[in-house]
Formats: sequence, structure tokens, C-alpha cells
Amino acid sequence: MRRNPLGRTGMEVSELCLGTMTFGTQTSRAEAHAQMDRALEAGVDFLDTAEMYPVNPVAAETVGLSEEIVGDWFARGGRRDAWVVATKHSGEGMRHARGGAPITAETIPEAIEGSLRRLKIDCIDLYQFHWPNRGSYHFRQNWRYDPSGQDRAATRAHMEEALGVLERQVEKGNIRAFGLSNETAWGTAQWLALAEAGHGPRVASMQNEYSLLCRIYDTDMAELSVNEDVPLLPFSPLAAGLLSGKYQGGAVPAGSRRSLNATLGGRVTPRALEAVAAYHALAGRFGLDPVQMALAWAARRPFVASAIFGATRLDQLEHALGAAEVTLSDELCAEIDAVHRAHPMPY
Repeated sequence: MRRNPLGRTGMEVSELCLGTMTFGTQTSRAEAHAQMDRALEAGVDFLDTAEMYPVNPVAAETVGLSEEIVGDWFARGGRRDAWVVATKHSGEGMRHARGGAPITAETIPEAIEGSLRRLKIDCIDLYQFHWPNRGSYHFRQNWRYDPSGQDRAATRAHMEEALGVLERQVEKGNIRAFGLSNETAWGTAQWLALAEAGHGPRVASMQNEYSLLCRIYDTDMAELSVNEDVPLLPFSPLAAGLLSGKYQGGAVPAGSRRSLNATLGGRVTPRALEAVAAYHALAGRFGLDPVQMALAWAARRPFVASAIFGATRLDQLEHALGAAEVTLSDELCAEIDAVHRAHPMPY
């Protein structure tokens, strides 16, 4: 298992990261613990969760359950040092956490304490803001995104205040590093500039969606990542399961994510299914498993530290772990780019 630096934090992480957003809904506690055992055995030592997990659906009665399940694993085995643990503070509008309140100086300590309690640990390695208060173009909102109503001064004041609170959380030993999720190049640049001016911890990483089907990050964000040492932690590197091919031809396997969310959050389109077919054909020509090819490609991009993947079942985890053994030749990468140019942004 390859390992990469997590920005300038001094931490290293495995190139694959175990996502936990199904822990507690589609994935039982016993299965989740078995996944943690197997992932660790395979060299995966980076784990990502969030206070709002599990999803499919997000519900008031299950908010925080994924963190609790991870915490039970720590309590059972006492192997806290085996993992680099990342979690997230929900952004404005998540009604099941603090009534949908935005991220503020008041909510940050409360949210961190809640995560620490559920995770049964003393310190969170990477604490991330799940999405910015001002909104963003992520979650398929790019087609209608309009930032013209934003208040620049209010945004920067919020960032400065939040960094001050995060700095105190670092000093208390509650968190080691701070990361962002679903952010933009402008937003990230503001966080970095304020940190450089002495207002608090520097952004360590970015968790945005990125896959063969969603390559927005290749533009301005990739340049920022490389030049500012803020690596990407791609989520949905298999495009919510689309790249597995299991939804081709309108199929909806029992118990799959699409059986609970018919459009996969707006990702299921005719063009997306055409693109999946093209990537599967390409994988076949190179003698590769398409899931492993897609996951390895996302993990090996020059601006990526670790690709976050999830598995409902242990056999799916085992399948995905094979990505660590995949070799991506220059010829294959060129062919991948050609398919991308033929099937750009299909959702």
C-alpha cells in the first residue's frame, strides 16, 4: 500500500482511505468492524467519517451512528494509534445537527466534543468543515451556481473567527489538523491567506468529489493543491457506484445505493451510463478490473493524498483493495484522458 504525506501536517496516510458513511444503515455494526479489521490488515490506515453519517438516508435517529460504530471498534480493541481519523462538522442546512445552524465559533467546540465522545478518542487527526456556510457549486449545483449574492467581508470574518477557535482546539489537543470539504479555489485561498496572516491553523487538505466521471478538480483546484501543498482527498471515486457498472441497463441491485436513492444524487444520466460503458471497454482492453482501475487512477493523481472509498459489504471492500496492486501505464492514462474528452462531465 503506497503512502503519501497529508499536506504539511507531518502525517502520512495510505493512498486508499476507508469511508464509513454506510456504517449504521446499509452496513451493520459487525460488518463495519470486520471492514476496519480487513482494511487495516491490507495497509489502509486512514479512515473518514462525519457527524452526520450514516447516509441513505440521513435521519435524526441515526446522526452520529457511524462515529459511534467506529468508536466501539476503538473501545473493543484499543488500537487507536493504528488509524489516522478524519471527521467533519456539518454545514448550514443540515437540520439534524444543531437545527441546521451554520458553522460558527459556538458550534465548532460543541461539534468537536460530540465527535470525540462518539469516536471514544482523545484527539481527531483531521477535522474538516463538511461544506462552506456560503454554499458552493458541489453536489451537482454547478449547473446553476451563482456567487453574486455573497458578502465577501462577512465570509472572511467568519473564516477568521473559525480559525481562532480551531487554533484553541489544536492547543487543547482535541484536533491535530484542519481540512476543508466541498470548497472552491477562491474559498480555499482565503482560508490560506488568513492562516498565513496568523489567524489560525493552515488548511491541510481538501475533500471534494473526484472521479473519472467528475473532474472539475482538474482545473483551478488542482493548481492550488499542487502549489499550496493542500492535497485532495477525493470522495466518490467510483461515482457513487456508477463506475462499478452495476447500474448499467437500468439495473438496480437489491440493497444498492440506487435502491435507496434513484438518481444517486443527480448522477444517473444517459450520458453518465455511456461514459461508464466507455471506461469499462477501456479497462477490458488493458486487462484491468474497471473498479480497481478507477480507484487507482483517482488515488494516483499528482495532487491526491488518499482516495476515500466506501463498501457496503466485506466482499466489496476486498474487491476495492485490489486497486493498490494496479499499475497505470502512460498509455492507459492517455486513453483515459481521451475517453474523458469524449464524455466530459456527464452529470
